[in-house]
Amino acid sequence: MGVDAHEIIVETGTGGGLPGLDIVGLPDTAVRESRDRIKHAIKNSGFLFPSKRIIINLAPANIKKEGTSFDLPIALSILASEGAIDHSLIEDTVFCGELSLDGKLKPIRGALPIAMAMNKLKKKKFVLPKENSKEAATVKDIDTYAIGDLKDVVDFINKKLEIKKEEHVGESVLRRNSRYRTDFSDVKGQEHVKRGLEVAASGGHNVILIGPPGSGKSMLAKRLPTILSGMTIEESLETSKIHSVAGILPQNKGLVGTRPFRSPHHTISDAALVGGGTNPSPGEISLAHNGVLFLDEFPEFKKSVLEVLRQPLEEGSITIARVASTLTYPCKFMLVAAMNPCPCGYFTDPKRTCNCTPYQIQRYLSKISGPMLDRIDIHLEAPRLKFESLTDKRCGEPSEEIRKRVDLARVVQGNRYKNDGIYFNAHLESKGLDKYCVLDKEAEELLKLAILELGISARAYDKILKVSRTIADMDGKEIIEAHHISEAISYRSLDRNLWG
Repeated sequence: MGVDAHEIIVETGTGGGLPGLDIVGLPDTAVRESRDRIKHAIKNSGFLFPSKRIIINLAPANIKKEGTSFDLPIALSILASEGAIDHSLIEDTVFCGELSLDGKLKPIRGALPIAMAMNKLKKKKFVLPKENSKEAATVKDIDTYAIGDLKDVVDFINKKLEIKKEEHVGESVLRRNSRYRTDFSDVKGQEHVKRGLEVAASGGHNVILIGPPGSGKSMLAKRLPTILSGMTIEESLETSKIHSVAGILPQNKGLVGTRPFRSPHHTISDAALVGGGTNPSPGEISLAHNGVLFLDEFPEFKKSVLEVLRQPLEEGSITIARVASTLTYPCKFMLVAAMNPCPCGYFTDPKRTCNCTPYQIQRYLSKISGPMLDRIDIHLEAPRLKFESLTDKRCGEPSEEIRKRVDLARVVQGNRYKNDGIYFNAHLESKGLDKYCVLDKEAEELLKLAILELGISARAYDKILKVSRTIADMDGKEIIEAHHISEAISYRSLDRNLWG
């Protein structure tokens, strides 16, 4: 349910009447259809399927059962009722797996959350398909056994077959999987944007990139996860848990070792973005948990889709209410959006002519609501690259060097906010700004001038203070100085009505 596993007990009763197999306890279609799979899997594994009336009860009966992971425990329950398995040997064991018609075990979704819940249930053995063994083996204090088919499972239970338990793999797997395929050294030019993304990564700020087509907005956004601090084992388990439930966790990895980067198309629906559906599943914002959610062509997303992002951005979780249940998925992510400066895309391009009228440009920008824009701290302009930058053979600064500076800035914030329940400057609330964002006299004068002369809006005031706090932390300064404010103001182009 959501990303948490719950214990389901499989009970089998046999009796008189016409032979048949019925499953009760709120099974969904996939569970009901398992009857024929289980019958053929038992027969093709060399066992006798009982010619009786069989009732399978999935308890507790008030929880809806979905998915194919019940195939194996149902088959074992039927065999146990016929004396093919000693009941006492399966008391402390959890069984999960989908059965094919020939008795082979197929992988399931959600093996990691099940393994993580076993300690609370005081279950020590976990029998599951081989493809799911890596993710389950990342959990301590349980014995994981990866088995290929139903006959081997029965022989293992009856101690006719010896199978070695999977070796526990935790932080070693995390380190092995923590390599990125992309790097900031691939990006030519755009030094101002790189600096802005470093500031965003240091303070956990949301970003919007504005520029003509081909200026490298998507390329830069894809490399943002490479400069974020490395994932801790706790973050990796949280993220892997969500990916396991969604069925997208790579079978040979076991744990997600790199920060997720999700880039949904602008035609995405509300439910696909935030989660939900008939059988609720995590949405893109939850799959981006502890990573980056990139929304390219930002104004092209439906307004209703963008508006549902507002609450998750503030709270770091999304609650989905349905008639049958209410589920909560975690979704702490950095939002990176990209957009053109106008409908045709060439308003700020010195080499291409823009044919858009001022009204069309303003209408295009107004697709992003004020409350949504309020949640984006940094606006970065990505201009068209010059020929000299494109042909420059020198590599840019690698992500590893940038990440070292980001780590130092995050350590400063962690020490400052250790008693406040927040981790980054981006999460500062209004009451904390006066306490932690102390400006020198010159900085105060510059900020006052920006508000009066440049038309900086009141809603941008807090954002400028938060971003300048991050820049000061990167500079190793406790007091915010004028050049910190100046740089923070340069990251508020949409508030300055640059395109209006």
